Amino acid sequence: MVEDSINELAQLAGTAGVKVVGKLTQRLPVPSKTHYLGKGKLDELSSLRSSTNYNVAIFDDELSPLQQRNLEEALQVKVIDRSALILDIFTKRARTREGQLQVELAQHQYLLPRLAGQWSHLERLGGGIGTRGPGESQLETDKRLIRQKIHHLKGRLEEIRKHRALYRQHRRKSGIPVVALIGYTNGGKSTLLNALSQADVFVEDKLFATLDPTTRRLTLPDKSIVLMTDTVGFIRKLPPTIITAFRATLEELAEASMLLHVVDLTCHNAAEQCQTVEDILTDLNLADKPRITALNKIDLLLDHDQTWDEQAALNYLSDRSHPDSRNTVLISAAKKWGLTKLLELISRTLTKIAQPV
Repeated sequence: MVEDSINELAQLAGTAGVKVVGKLTQRLPVPSKTHYLGKGKLDELSSLRSSTNYNVAIFDDELSPLQQRNLEEALQVKVIDRSALILDIFTKRARTREGQLQVELAQHQYLLPRLAGQWSHLERLGGGIGTRGPGESQLETDKRLIRQKIHHLKGRLEEIRKHRALYRQHRRKSGIPVVALIGYTNGGKSTLLNALSQADVFVEDKLFATLDPTTRRLTLPDKSIVLMTDTVGFIRKLPPTIITAFRATLEELAEASMLLHVVDLTCHNAAEQCQTVEDILTDLNLADKPRITALNKIDLLLDHDQTWDEQAALNYLSDRSHPDSRNTVLISAAKKWGLTKLLELISRTLTKIAQPV
């Protein structure tokens, strides 16, 4: 589990354009309050600079301002945590104005509680009457400016949220059901949307390749019309500031008629990724939303000379842990395998939802 998380952190670093030159882990009952790492492991990490020449240290958990400052003093390099790394990736990936506003809000919410640590070197000025120095006044000024910026950004995003609400209201009146794509980042949601709708959604083999939501119109086998929406991918340890900032986007999930969970079947820890998705859906009060599952990338598990045959694929996967129910279908979005059956399953599920209880 720890190794999976560290490997994923390395993938995130690669997505951000960082070259990973080494990895280090430590098992502790609880992290050190001052340095996150124990002294011995901190010395080991420091000594690795001579052999790897690293200039940034990325930590897999969210660091406190005190931990970050002490680590930078001890290591003499820039130190960032997982949340900051994800925010950096989101900054690069946001293409629409809404996405950019959401990321900017998350950045300011992340920065606000950390401002005090940035000014901690002025704590020597002391406290009490006659000792209030420029550090404290500047800190309060910075906090006020950031709070004002957060208030401004929330106001602009609230306008977008109201516009989305009006759009959804119009959509409900049209009677067209909505299917929202969900899943762990890099599971193939955008590739699937492209395959089903001939959409031109940006696809790349990196985490969070797409960030802004995309909606396309589809015709199902029974000739009915449905709207399919691709949303931001999930990931373990998703920063709370991201979930808060992307509230307007995530409301699309709550308004959807059903969810289509796309799972990367080739991933060795697919079960853990599914659990992460489940946990986030629970946090969003969406665990009971009607849902079907598409087990994706089946082509990567079959021999290159094998042709697509669902039963053969099921037999091939018989020793793997995967859901095998009427609400699950095996697909390859890249090869467009199993998409007809997927559309038929979507059609049946929507028909069932529409039937009065």
